Amino acid sequence: MNTPYPFTALVGQDDLRLALLLNAVSPAVGGVLVRGEKGTAKSTAVRALSALLPEVSVVSGCRFSCDPAAPDPNCPDGPHESGAADGRAARMVELPVGASEDRLVGALDIERALSEGVKAFEPGLLADAHRGILYVDEVNLLHDHLVDLLLDAAAMGASYVEREGVSVRHAARFLLVGTMNPEEGELRPQLLDRFGLTVEVSASREPDQRVEVVRRRLAYDDGPEEFAARFAADEAELRERIVAARALLPSVRLRDAALRQIAATCAAFEVDGMRADIVMARTATALAAWAGREDVLAEDVRQAALLALPHRRRRNPFDAPGLDEDKLDETLEEFGGPEDDGQDPDPDPEPEPDGPGDPDGPGDPDGPGGGAQPPQGGPEVPPQGGEAQDAPEDREPQAAPAPAPEQAPVAATEPFRAKLLTVPGTGAGAAGRRSRARTEHGRTTGARRPRGALGKLHLAATVQAAAPHQHARGRSGAGLVVRRDDLRQATREGREGNLVLFAVDASGSMAARQRMSAVKGAVLSLLLDAYQRRDKVGLVTFRGKGAEVALPPTSSVDAAAARLEQLPTGGRTPLAEGLLKAHDVLRVERLRDPARRALLVVVTDGRATGGPEPVARATRAAGLFAAEGVATVTVDCEAGPVRLGLAAELARNLGGSAVTLDELRADNIAGLVRDLRDVPANSSTRKAA
Repeated sequence: MNTPYPFTALVGQDDLRLALLLNAVSPAVGGVLVRGEKGTAKSTAVRALSALLPEVSVVSGCRFSCDPAAPDPNCPDGPHESGAADGRAARMVELPVGASEDRLVGALDIERALSEGVKAFEPGLLADAHRGILYVDEVNLLHDHLVDLLLDAAAMGASYVEREGVSVRHAARFLLVGTMNPEEGELRPQLLDRFGLTVEVSASREPDQRVEVVRRRLAYDDGPEEFAARFAADEAELRERIVAARALLPSVRLRDAALRQIAATCAAFEVDGMRADIVMARTATALAAWAGREDVLAEDVRQAALLALPHRRRRNPFDAPGLDEDKLDETLEEFGGPEDDGQDPDPDPEPEPDGPGDPDGPGDPDGPGGGAQPPQGGPEVPPQGGEAQDAPEDREPQAAPAPAPEQAPVAATEPFRAKLLTVPGTGAGAAGRRSRARTEHGRTTGARRPRGALGKLHLAATVQAAAPHQHARGRSGAGLVVRRDDLRQATREGREGNLVLFAVDASGSMAARQRMSAVKGAVLSLLLDAYQRRDKVGLVTFRGKGAEVALPPTSSVDAAAARLEQLPTGGRTPLAEGLLKAHDVLRVERLRDPARRALLVVVTDGRATGGPEPVARATRAAGLFAAEGVATVTVDCEAGPVRLGLAAELARNLGGSAVTLDELRADNIAGLVRDLRDVPANSSTRKAA
């Protein structure tokens, strides 16, 4: 067995270490979600914590790690009589991203159940993690239904497995730790809320600290045993402190004054539901026990808020996680009162209003951050001369009136609920919520012979396959003779996530009449829709003389929204270059991820004025998508009383459909999105979003 990196040898990452230790003291806190960039010791810290946990005593021979002092009465291996018990180290079980549902919750042996009538159950990772740590690396890349199962088990302390009339329940209480890189996509807010605490980690920018990290890591790699021996005394001391805090925890008093501060803080930050209040109370209690105190103080409430609220106060997916510490201090001071026992009425150093001297973080990021929005002075001046900078094709621009000056980015209008745009047909890509797909989970649409290991059994089809052969098999009595060749696996249809690639026209004509603000609002709404449907997104922009990939395909719609807000406008309209750049992005992505289908959303007024033969080249570029059957939707941004209908013509050349900005709204009945291929006039692919 490899020697784990010592927990006490970790450099920095104070919040991460504290959150892990609090969960070790009180697993009821609800686990930790660790957000941060690659290479920040997330996995190392979790593995190091497992070596600190006290040894557990288990019933001998029990596959579900029952406690001999209080065995689970519903244990599948039970009932357990008082008898032999074994001691072992607490386990750390890792859940891989590609794990199946059967691997997570366990699997029934369907063949033995049918042929022998035996209820044979093979425990999964949830059973292995009972009374230990369940570690999920890249939890944001895990399929949603697996995350739901995982968090349900963590909340209830038990796992339920239902398979064709056979039911199994077993205890599953564990310390849940998930790690994720936000650049690869976010978790849904509903799932974020199920993690008790969250911490943001990043590599230190202090040279001395980075040097120490490298020095210790190299020493560990050269001799793990010798390196661990240097920290053995510190590890033993920390392990004893965890045991002492666990013993003290039931004696910690959470008085009414602290409860009022907790409730007031959650109300002030407008978090949804009551889970935040409960988690803060448990965290503050664990903090007091960790400090060796029997009373929860204001400083415990403050630290609990910093750990339990940042991921819960997000009002929409594009809000960055975080907490306004000035507002937190004001709330705690307003609702703070004298302690019941008169001891330390206010442990917070109150005379500190003037400074960024808070040891918990470098300065106040919320102060200057409010000035990120540029003053609206630029867009308020009507670009009267810029309206003619994108002339119709039949009028050659005279002497190129000097490149149009780049206009300052404008803010997007308020996002709205966008209607559902889908890719036609049935795919087999990553699980999501946009287009139809053949999946392992969803509604049953038929049955087939299993290929390899049997998945979800289609019982009716299996019986139908076995019935005609009963006489030949010499059936006696009322029993049904089932052989392996009779087994049928259910085929299911669900939804898949797509690659939604936005090609956004940022030319001068789009900026005329301040139209770009509405365009950004529409694209932001589609990005929000892509976030909710678990899509990958990419962003191509074109203006002036060419096109660029503003954002390569990614699962982080936050990054796409940020690039969109900063998008400058101005210049001519190189429509052909934009389409060709989008075609190249889709070609490369198809090689990387062949199963994920693409939806191209072209946001433009349809004008083509940039480059040689702009109209002819744009038509030929659009024909590439039509020839390859790529699903496309053109968002017609043309405005004004006189409309040329160029975007609708572009949509026909692309082989897709066109919608106006108004028709993108899900509550707009006139905006009917039809199937992206030729369909009868009375049919539609539109479904409720």
